[in-house]
Amino acid sequence: MEVGQLQRSFIEYMSSLFNEGFLDAQFSQLQQLQDESNPDFVVEVVSLFFEDSERLLNDLTMALDQPNVDFKQVDAHVHQLKGSSSSVGAQRVKNCCVPFRSVCEEKNTEACLRCLQQIKQEYLLVKNKLQTLFELEQQIVAAGGAIPMMQ
Repeated sequence: MEVGQLQRSFIEYMSSLFNEGFLDAQFSQLQQLQDESNPDFVVEVVSLFFEDSERLLNDLTMALDQPNVDFKQVDAHVHQLKGSSSSVGAQRVKNCCVPFRSVCEEKNTEACLRCLQQIKQEYLLVKNKLQTLFELEQQIVAAGGAIPMMQ
C-alpha cells in the first residue's frame, strides 16, 4: 500500500475512534506532546496504561472474588483505573468507571461484577483498536511517510 493511502486509512481510522467514543480530546493532547525528540511518546504512555489497567483489572477480579468484599479497596482500584484511562483519553473505559463507583458505594457485589465485565470488555476493545492504530503508524513510517496530524 502506498504512503498516501496508508495516511488516508490512518486519518479515517483515527476519526472512527473519536466518533465511536473510544477516544476523547485527551488522546489528541498526548499526540501533540510527541515530537522528533520523543517519537514513541504516545506508544510508551499507552503501553504503561495497558500494564496499569491489566494489573488493576486483576486486582479488581481478586478483590471481588473474596467472601467478604472490601468495597473501599474495590473503589480505590476503580478510581485509579478511571484516572489512568482518563489520562490517555480512553473515554469508554473511563465512562464505565462512574457507575462502577456508584455500585461500590451501595456495596452491591453482583452489580460490581457486572461493571467489571463491562470495563474488561471496553478495555480489550480500546486496547485492540490502539494496537491497530500503532501498527498503521509503523506501516506509514516504514513506507517513508509522516504520521498525519488530526485537526
